[in-house]
Amino acid sequence: MSGLRAWFAGRALRERRLILAMLALLVVTIVWGGIILPVRDGLSSARERHADAVVRLAATQDEVDLIRSAGRRVPLTGTLVETLRLRADAAGLALASVEDGTGGRVHATIQAGRPAALARWFAGLEASGILVDSATWRDNADGSVAADFVVRARAS
Repeated sequence: MSGLRAWFAGRALRERRLILAMLALLVVTIVWGGIILPVRDGLSSARERHADAVVRLAATQDEVDLIRSAGRRVPLTGTLVETLRLRADAAGLALASVEDGTGGRVHATIQAGRPAALARWFAGLEASGILVDSATWRDNADGSVAADFVVRARAS
C-alpha cells in the first residue's frame, strides 16, 4: 500500500486530479451498474409479476364464484316473461318486445344497450337458470348495440 502512495505522491498535481476524477467515475459506474440497475430491474420485474398475479387471482375468484353458484340455482318464481322483464328492469335495460313462444321459449328484443352490460346481463341470466338459446347483436353506430334473443328456462 505504501508503494501505491509513493507512486501517487510522485505524480504531478494535474495527474493526481485526473486519477482522482477517474477513480470517482469508476466508483459511480460500479454503484450505478452493480447496484442501482439490478435493483431497479428487480423492482420492475416484481411489479409485473404482481400485476399478473392480481389478474390471475381475479380470474380464479370469478371461476370459483361460478362454480359455487352452479349448485345454488333458485327456481323461477313467476313466468319466464315476468322474470325476464324484472331482470331487464333491474339491469337498466329496456325490453322493446317480449313474445311468449312455443316450447317454453321467449323471444325478446332490446333496442339499445352497452355491449358489456348486455354480456353481463346474459351471463347473469344463465347463472340463474335462464338459458340464452340464440342472440343476435347489431351495432347501432353510437357505441350501443341492439339485441334480438330467445331464452328458455333450464330444466331442473
